[in-house]
Amino acid sequence: MDGLGRRIRASLRLKRRSWVPAEETCGEGKKETEESIRESSLSNYTGGPHFFEYLFVVSLKKKNSGDDYEPTITYQFPKRENLLRGQKEEEERLHGAIPLFCFPDGNEWVPLTEYPRETFSFVLTNMDGTRKIGYCRRLLPAGRGPRLPRVYCIISCIGCFGLFSKILDEVEKRHQISMAVIYPFMQGLRESAFPAPGKTVTLKSFIPDSGTEFISLTRPLDSRLEHVDLRSLLGCLSHEQILQIFASAALERRIIFLAEDLSTLSQCIHAAAALLYPFSWAHTYIPVVPESLLATVCSPTPFMVGVQKRFIQEVLDSPMEEVLLVDLCAGTFLKSVGDEGDVLPPKLQNDILTSLAQGNNDLQTLEQINEHVSGPFVQFFIRTVGHYASHIKWGSDRQGHFQEKSFCKALTSKTKRRFVKKFVKTQLFSLFIQEAERAGHPMQGTSDRKSLNMRNRRNRRNQKKRL
Repeated sequence: MDGLGRRIRASLRLKRRSWVPAEETCGEGKKETEESIRESSLSNYTGGPHFFEYLFVVSLKKKNSGDDYEPTITYQFPKRENLLRGQKEEEERLHGAIPLFCFPDGNEWVPLTEYPRETFSFVLTNMDGTRKIGYCRRLLPAGRGPRLPRVYCIISCIGCFGLFSKILDEVEKRHQISMAVIYPFMQGLRESAFPAPGKTVTLKSFIPDSGTEFISLTRPLDSRLEHVDLRSLLGCLSHEQILQIFASAALERRIIFLAEDLSTLSQCIHAAAALLYPFSWAHTYIPVVPESLLATVCSPTPFMVGVQKRFIQEVLDSPMEEVLLVDLCAGTFLKSVGDEGDVLPPKLQNDILTSLAQGNNDLQTLEQINEHVSGPFVQFFIRTVGHYASHIKWGSDRQGHFQEKSFCKALTSKTKRRFVKKFVKTQLFSLFIQEAERAGHPMQGTSDRKSLNMRNRRNRRNQKKRL
């Protein structure tokens, strides 16, 4: 069990160091960082020295013919010039995708006098497999009379939804005054270094009629779950349903989430993917599927996608293979394979459900809730595949070779072995093991401090409850 625990701790160390500029990591520090990179789990949300890459404003423009509107990028910050060919092609792909994902609900709009703001996100996968996240705030522009919604979209390689939601709050506040007030704020943000976990960056910003404001942006101390809000799943589904979604995702099945609003849709799909930690979903992953891409649900390959409920009939009429169709509004499964409750070992299922049900009254902050919900799933992987490091055979070339047969045989529990024999065939596990094999040295695990700390915290909460 120690190997997986060490990989988890190494992943956290890497995320805590990811904001540091390259020139600051030298000597022993540089060596430690390189080892952390080799040992880390495969997280696609890697940070950098800047908060974001682009701010886009996407507006609806009437088409030349007909009554439909077309989403169009009406502002980009910063504007890039003198790009290399590859950079130019990437920006062109970005320009083609952004409008679709900012208005995934199609082109049939009418001017409105009231519109509830929506905060949602989407994920774009680069050619090299890395991912960019689009953080969106859709609202009506300032003014009187009927008007069309507008979207502010921040593109970043950093997964930190709570922090970017606060940034969008600041963008919205300035949007009510004037578009011109937004861009000095974003320029100041772009020039600021992304803070380390638990640290705060303070921005100085001037607002007409209000004067100078100081805005503090703080990252959670535990950066492992800063890109999700697990309350979204708890608010829509039962513990048993969340467990069945986890089981389907662990075996890389096809999963479709349905919801009315974009916020719920994107939050829940990000939360479901986060439960797989320290493994990373590497297949098709679209938190909000644009209307023009609904054919995705017909794909025979694994996917995890979110679809607005207004398109439910199109989804139901699609020639889908075995799929788990989750209605987040009603809290039900509209379609399922039928064996979702039997995928995981029964005892471990009960342990997860027991852990989720305990200590709920003591949870107050988002960080506490995220840790409480994710912890049992991390423990599940430690108890089923945490012994993997003992079954990597190291050659004289320092290349590791995973011994799958002995790895599976090492499990004495038949139900655990049955699950693991399926799990080792997934891309989730294969990518994780490939990274371990390339580490260049055996991972001599010490005691699993993360597991122990989580158990101690849980015991303290239970003792307080008894008192």
